[in-house]
Amino acid sequence: MANVTPPKYVRQILFSLQSRGFAAYLVGGCVRDILLGVRPQDWDICTSALPEQVLDVFPGSRPTGIKHGTVTVVIGSRSAEVTTFRSEGDYTDHRHPSSVAFVGDLTTDLMRRDFTMNAMAVSADGLIIDPYGGAEDIRRGCIRCVGAPEKRFDEDALRMLRAFRFSSRLGFEIEPATLAAIGKKAPLAAGLAAERVSAEVEKILLTARPETLNTVISLGLIDKYLDRRAAPEKEQLHRIASLPKKALERWAALCRLLTVSGAIRSAEQFLTALRLDSRSIRCCNDACEMLESPAPGSPLEWKKLLRQYGVDSVSCAARCHDALCGGSSCRALKAVIKSGECFSMKQLAVDGDDLAALGLRGRELGEMLSFLLGYVMEYPDNNRRELLLSLASASEE
Repeated sequence: MANVTPPKYVRQILFSLQSRGFAAYLVGGCVRDILLGVRPQDWDICTSALPEQVLDVFPGSRPTGIKHGTVTVVIGSRSAEVTTFRSEGDYTDHRHPSSVAFVGDLTTDLMRRDFTMNAMAVSADGLIIDPYGGAEDIRRGCIRCVGAPEKRFDEDALRMLRAFRFSSRLGFEIEPATLAAIGKKAPLAAGLAAERVSAEVEKILLTARPETLNTVISLGLIDKYLDRRAAPEKEQLHRIASLPKKALERWAALCRLLTVSGAIRSAEQFLTALRLDSRSIRCCNDACEMLESPAPGSPLEWKKLLRQYGVDSVSCAARCHDALCGGSSCRALKAVIKSGECFSMKQLAVDGDDLAALGLRGRELGEMLSFLLGYVMEYPDNNRRELLLSLASASEE
């Protein structure tokens, strides 16, 4: 096993349960990460102890999901989820089990999990319990369901997107039977909450292999949010990986590619359906609008975009343009911003109060500010208070 030692508080939880006569193991994703040589972010523990018994062993714990057997054990300032061995009843909504039953053995608990690489446990002394061949699948770089894949996806349709997320993150292949089952069960994904779908798509976007979305789209897993199933080419999607690992910019690049392929009509419609926040929707939609036209060829053209859309949206569009099309838009934009030349009202050497003092009011005042801003954008050296007031006064005569 890779040389990743659980932190002291995790070992303390394991030993405390064992000292009271209960079985206790590290389980799931943390075991997978250990075998991959990656330090886990979360340490999950499963145990033969019932939730009430876990609370008795650790009096300061929180019964965060006690109906499903989960207790959050707090040790000092750290915490870990401890869950009783369990089996699950039928999944009536393709997402959540209708019931859970606490069981006495670990193998039954591992049987309910999604993929073999997540269906392993490790004892406190380092013994790996791996009844479904997860360690070998990790060695082979293979994502495979525990048991019958169609049954796993019938139980929880989100597992189909999770398979691609793991594939994208780890560089693993989805084994043929599992992939075929995803193709067959893909329509079930339409019943998933939009927030769950967008979270999985975003996680794929933020990996080094966003081209995985080609297969996600081709199999119909996000048909509900597309106007038609038209996946961008893998080579195009891979260009997204050259962007910084910022969700906003990667969403904007995806929206641009989906617009070009004809899969969506607008970023706004697509991202609204996926329940992204309003700022992200606006910025991505603005960026896609800008990407419809060639990159600006002069500082004045950049300033016009900055005036219309703002720094965030224009910066997003510039980075997307360089990633998807090549070029030096980011460098050109940075030069314009660094120059300090005026492109917004707040940079103008006069404001509304100055113009009001000249007798301008309401619509006339707004129109004059707009005129002066356009003038200064074209003649940046003339952004001087007295000169602009003189221009405004002359216009009123």
